[in-house]
Order: sequence, then C-alpha cells, then structure tokens
Amino acid sequence: MPLAIDKKVPDFTAESTAGPLKLSALGAKTVVLYFYPKDNTPGCTTEGGDFAAAYSKFVKAGALILGVSRDSLKSHANFRAKMGFPFELIADPDEKLCAAFGVMKLKNMYGKQVRGIERSTFVIDAAGRLRREWRGVKVPGHVDEVLAFVQSL
Repeated sequence: MPLAIDKKVPDFTAESTAGPLKLSALGAKTVVLYFYPKDNTPGCTTEGGDFAAAYSKFVKAGALILGVSRDSLKSHANFRAKMGFPFELIADPDEKLCAAFGVMKLKNMYGKQVRGIERSTFVIDAAGRLRREWRGVKVPGHVDEVLAFVQSL
C-alpha cells in the first residue's frame, strides 16, 4: 500500500547507529526521514552536511532527523563519525524501509541501468502521519525547504 499524505505511516523497526529504532517509540516528535544513495559519496556527503548544519533549527522546531541508505551499520558509523553528524543513520540492507517508502528506482549510471535509492525526504508528524514528501531531490537548497516546512507545522 503506497504512503499517502495525511495518512498514518505504518510503524517500523530498523537498525540504526544508536541501536534498534522503532518509529512509534520516538515520542511526540516530527520525524524527518531522508533516504540517500550511498555513504561517502559527494551528493550524500553534502546533503548530510546540510542537515547537520541546520540540526539545531530542526531540534528547536521539535524534529528528529534520520538518514537512511542500504549501507551497513559499520559503514554508517564510520560515515557519521567522519562527518560529525549529530543525528542517527538507519541501515536498510534488505531494503524493507526503502520498499515501504517506494524509493527504489532504476537509474542510469555511466550508460547502464542500475537499481538504487532515489534521493527522497519524508516528514512524519508527531501523530505518525505523513505530512510531506520530496522525491528526486536535488541537494542545493533542499534542507532549507524541509526546515521551512517543519517550522510551519
């Protein structure tokens, strides 16, 4: 069942850099869930850095940021430490979360079709409802747009 704006997001449990994480256990917080293709790649490093730079503003707005990719927990831990991210990263090697949010796409890379994560961001309100989604995200200016939306809730 595809996710719909203003509908409840099915509860999920996932492995993160802080241990097992359950959506329903995050408390009364807005959750910014951003999916990115791969740790330590230029666009993903920039996007993570942009979220990190605006982190205190998201916290002030009552939001929690979580990054998701198919990389391993070990890769995430190294990426998070190297970049100094103040938020957790979720490992989704079996693509369960990616499937739930419909972010796996065929992409062209160097003339070949490859299956990968379409850079996407989802805002889930404190009641667990999907409030906004961005798909096919271009990194420049994206975090500012997400922050403005979160602040408007």
